[in-house]
Amino acid sequence: MKPITEAEWTKRPDLPTLIAALGADECRYVGGCVRDALMGIDAHDVDLATRHEPAEVVLRLKDAGIRTVPTGIEHGTVTAVLDSGPVEVTTLRRDIATDGRRATVAFATEWKDDAARRDFTINALYAHPETFEVSDYFGGLDDLAERRVRFIGDAHERIREDHLRILRYFRFHARFGSEPANEEAVAACRELAPTLKGLSRERVGWELQNLLALPDPSPTIARMAELGVLAVVLPETGGVQVNRLARLVTAEREAGIEPDAIRRLASLLPPDPSCAEQVASRLRLSNAQKKRIKVGAARTEADTANPRALAYREGLEIARDRLLLLDASVSDLAGWEVPALPIKGGEIVAAGVGAGPQVAKVLRTVETRWVDEGFPDEARTREIMAEEVANLA
Repeated sequence: MKPITEAEWTKRPDLPTLIAALGADECRYVGGCVRDALMGIDAHDVDLATRHEPAEVVLRLKDAGIRTVPTGIEHGTVTAVLDSGPVEVTTLRRDIATDGRRATVAFATEWKDDAARRDFTINALYAHPETFEVSDYFGGLDDLAERRVRFIGDAHERIREDHLRILRYFRFHARFGSEPANEEAVAACRELAPTLKGLSRERVGWELQNLLALPDPSPTIARMAELGVLAVVLPETGGVQVNRLARLVTAEREAGIEPDAIRRLASLLPPDPSCAEQVASRLRLSNAQKKRIKVGAARTEADTANPRALAYREGLEIARDRLLLLDASVSDLAGWEVPALPIKGGEIVAAGVGAGPQVAKVLRTVETRWVDEGFPDEARTREIMAEEVANLA
């Protein structure tokens, strides 16, 4: 594993001011930033745990000239707004009661109590903000070294506390895990998969997007399907769709295209716009995402005949999505920009066509021929226009 001090985020120039305000012995870097630093992975989010309660955190940071935002103050979280980026500062907590969807917590003073309420051992690593010595209460360092994703304590109990941890398990296994997977965790996820039905669809949608955005989630998705987990959250997905995702991931990699969660979600659905719209609504996707997944689902084999014409009609993003989902090449779109028709309606009027429906008809015809000819230059486009104007005589 890598020394934490090699991580770029540890060099942020305003972190020492934040640490001094809280007191180095009263706070610890925690969770993903520690885990990723040890793995040599860039971390974008920096989180601190502290013994101070939220009101004290706000007061101390105010005295240090650091602005705060009460992003989750009822749960103990205050965001420190630094020039180098935000840092979430959360008071140590312990669970009082859980119902599978949310937890009632109380503030704590012991690091281990806070660690005990976290999901996986690799997420319960705390680093001293000055020495960067790691505190590991549940064997997370060994698990990280072995690329093993393991629940803290009893897997069934952890999942019953928050059912979303089933999806989180598969996401973390896709990102960090090795084979074979942890048997206890897999068994608990399979047994408790039906509990996912009680979760907010928005939380499920967000977790699915996080999983699908990883470099290669296809083996994990296939495992989720095998265990009956995928059928609970995406009942529209069958073996054909799972195989399509695997082919899509390969095609993206070969074409040098970045992973995209929405495109990959589309691959897990039948090519049916109404089905795609229903799923997008159920998962609370944004309007832009809903439109994209619906238009992508409208793909047909005819889309492959002229990729650039498709991109002209639907936009590059949609065209790329459709072609990839149809197992077609996207090489014609690489480095290509969608052009604009070189002429406008006013030029048709100037050529002698009276203003009105005839102008629009000529313009549409010219555009169709221009696209069919492969977007020729302005000179050829004017020739096409002249031919169509002459046809009106």
